[in-house]
Parts: sequence; structure tokens; C-alpha cells
Amino acid sequence: MSDRRIRKVVILGGGTAGWMTAAALAKVNAPPQFEVTLIESEEIGIIGVGEATIPTIHWFNTLIGLDEARFLRETKATFKLGIEFVGWNGTPGGNPSRYFHPFGRYGGPADAQMFVHRWVRARQDGLPHSHEDYSLATLAARTGKFGPPAPDPHSLFSTLGHAYHFDAGLYAAHLRQLAEARGVRRVEGKVERIERHPETGFVTRLTTHRGDVIAGDLFVDCSGLRALLIGGVMESGFEDWSHWLPCDRALAVPCERVADTPPYTRATAHAFGWQWRIPLQHRTGNGMVYSSQVASDDAAADALMANLDGKALAEPRLIRFQTGRRRQAWVKNVVAIGLSSGFLEPLESTSIHLIQSGIAKLLSLFPSRECPEETAGQFNQVFATDMESVRDFLVLHYSRTQGREEQLWRHCQAMAVPEGLTWKERHFTRTGRIVLSTDELFRDASWFAVMMGQGLRAADYNPLLDTLPAAENIAYLQRLREQMAKAMATLPSHDAYLRRVMAPA
Repeated sequence: MSDRRIRKVVILGGGTAGWMTAAALAKVNAPPQFEVTLIESEEIGIIGVGEATIPTIHWFNTLIGLDEARFLRETKATFKLGIEFVGWNGTPGGNPSRYFHPFGRYGGPADAQMFVHRWVRARQDGLPHSHEDYSLATLAARTGKFGPPAPDPHSLFSTLGHAYHFDAGLYAAHLRQLAEARGVRRVEGKVERIERHPETGFVTRLTTHRGDVIAGDLFVDCSGLRALLIGGVMESGFEDWSHWLPCDRALAVPCERVADTPPYTRATAHAFGWQWRIPLQHRTGNGMVYSSQVASDDAAADALMANLDGKALAEPRLIRFQTGRRRQAWVKNVVAIGLSSGFLEPLESTSIHLIQSGIAKLLSLFPSRECPEETAGQFNQVFATDMESVRDFLVLHYSRTQGREEQLWRHCQAMAVPEGLTWKERHFTRTGRIVLSTDELFRDASWFAVMMGQGLRAADYNPLLDTLPAAENIAYLQRLREQMAKAMATLPSHDAYLRRVMAPA
């Protein structure tokens, strides 16, 4: 039986994807059942734009036993309560439109999905307050405050949720330390030769330019957009989604930090794309995502550099990409994780989530040496579903943009969207319901925030609420708003909380 087991796992590529995979495999491989070798070259750069995360990062941090204080210190990380979207609905009255996608939940501890219906009914009955007034995460973010979710499910603070911003290069280095301490072997070099078994077609050995030969039973392709194994060797086709997500380039540049650190990411719409702002302890990460069909690289760079919060610390770095996914992310004994499996632009900070999604599926479907087709098929099915649900959420931002007349946005407003997205929009606008499958990444609060932010409105609510008198429903929401104001007054500033958590024990 033992000779059927994987004895050697080879990871091609470092960066965030490679070292996250290595750290996870090293953690679960105790006592050691297989060797883990990672091949990377210091001469090959990494994309490194994924400096913002979403709350699923906690699953990975728990899996590998990450110490939060050390992580915050070594990666220059900050906390993230959500994402602010600026200008996605034009500039009504001369001011850029703004809305917030919070992490956590709307309403009180016991409201769950029913809050949406409570609020829709109350608005129809004359409630003047925005739905954003009932999100503790939104209120905290906009006042520069931070607090972690409370473990007590009855506490108002249990409705909070958070993720992190961090320096992607420092994060990879931090994970490398953890992985190597647990036995992962790193090999420096560029792969020049890839050998396959003449009968099975499985990859068997990689040879670097230095002459190092690394044999393996299972190969994880973390080579980024180059996709050396899954695309170059296994020839897995690519499903192009650029007709829904037309941006194909990004420029990234860091700048000086010039103010208190806001606990949220900002995404600002421009004529030909959008700009990110990611606040770290030591600097601010910035970037412009745009379509090369409507803007030159120079025009995008000029717009980016003109809209920095502080002095630029480098020249803008150009990244070319194509949105979409590999038709098969697992072929024979090669599994693609990270950008080699597909690319979705960082509008909702999902790049690192999709890495850990691939890792989670690999761990649950970890194969024998034969890598059965059924195992690969299951991985491909569930990973494709994950990618497609995130894709639809991103398309919602583009297709429902209002108040912008530029070429890119007119195209997005007129394009046909995926059928599943149309179904979600119809359900919400007609019934107030947000229809999701059990495995979708973004849950009710996220869809509600972006649907409302992009101008969709619910015409109805759950009829069971009619058993509650209208005045009683409004009174409940008014009391909840007052409770949130009191809770907000007790929260420290984001920077003060950061200092407290990172302080030596």
C-alpha cells in the first residue's frame, strides 16, 4: 500500500502562491510523509499586487499556525474592514459617488439575512437612514477606528469582520521562514528542462539552469502567468473572460504614507479603469487597472502618478494580464495554484483567496501517486465554480456602473452578463432576496453592499415581516442605530489598535 503514496512534492515558483502552498503542506505533513521542494529564481520577479485580502485569510493563518503579532510586524500589515468604491456611479453634484463594501454583517447580532428585508420595508415606510448606517464595520472604517469581532454571538461587535493589507514580498518571506523551519527545501534556479514519463505523460523531473535535477511524484505549478507546467507542458486551454472583464493591464507603484492608516482599501473609478489604494504601516500601495483598448500605458501612468497620496517611491511597474481561467487546473500529476490557474483582477482582493482555495482543495483531495482522473476532475469542477462565482461578483461592479459616459464604461453598461448574475439581480430587485449557493465566497452582506452601491433597489421584502407592525420595525432599527453609535465610541483608532497588538508581550 505504501508504495502508492506521494513521496515527493515539487512546487515550481515562489512568491505568495508558492510559499503559501509550501507552508500549508509543511504544516499538515507531520510527522513527515513526503518531501516538499520549492524551486524559484531570484531573477524572476513576482506580480505582488495582491497586498489586500478578504476575511477567508483567517482560515489559512489558522491552518499554518500564524502568530498574528509577529505577522503584523514582519509584513508591515494593517487591518482591513472592507473596500470603499469611489466614482463608480459618476460625480453627482460634482462630488464623486462613494459606497462601502464592509466585512462582517449588517444589523444586529440576531438579524442575519433578515436585516435586508427589515431595512427595505422600513425604507418603504419612511425610514430616512441609509443601509450603511447599520454596518458597524462601515461606521468604524469611515471614522478610522478598528476592533476585532467579539466571540460572544450576542454582542454587537460579533457583527464585525476583518482581513489584512500586507506587503506581498514580505509575506512570502515570512511564509518561507515558516516553511523552511518545517522541512521545506528551497532550490534556487530557473527550470530549463522538463521530463515526462513516456507512457503516462506525468511530469517526472525538472532540471534547472544550474544543473540541479529535482524528481517528484506531484508537481504544483506556482509559476504565475507563465503557467510553465499547466499551460506549457500539459497544454490546458484558457477560457477567456475579457469580454466581461475588459481591463488587461495594471501599473503598480508605492508611495509614502502621509496620514493615519485607514482600515480599508479604496478602489477609485477612472475614465479607462480604476485605481487601488492599499495602506500599509511603512508605505501605501497604489495601482491602476485599465484597458489597453481605451488608454495608452503613458496615459494610465500619468493618471496614476497624479492621484497618489504621497511622494512616489519607485517608477510604475507594468503588468500585462488576461482575465479568465484554465479549463483544467489539475492535469495528470500537475496542479496549478495561483495565477497559473487563472487571473481575476484585484477589484475585490480575491487573488490570495483563490490561492488558498486551491490549497484547501488540494489538501482535501490529496492524491495517491496515480493521481486518479476522478480526483483531478473533482478539483477542476469545484475550483471552476469558485472562480466563476467570483467572476460574476466582479462583473456586477462593471456592468451596473452608472453616471459614467466614457468608452469603457459604456461598453460595460451595454454588455450581456453571465446568466447566473442576471438571476441574482432579478431575485434581489423583485423580492429583496439574495440567492446564493452554499459554497459561494461572497455572502449576503457583500452582495447587498455592492448591489445597493451600484444602484440596484429591491421592490419587495419577505412577506413574513408583515406580521410585525411597521412602527415597531422602524423603532427597532432606530434603537439599533443608537446602539451602534454607542459601540463606536468605545473603539480605539486603527493605528492605536495596531500598536497594542504588535507590542511585545
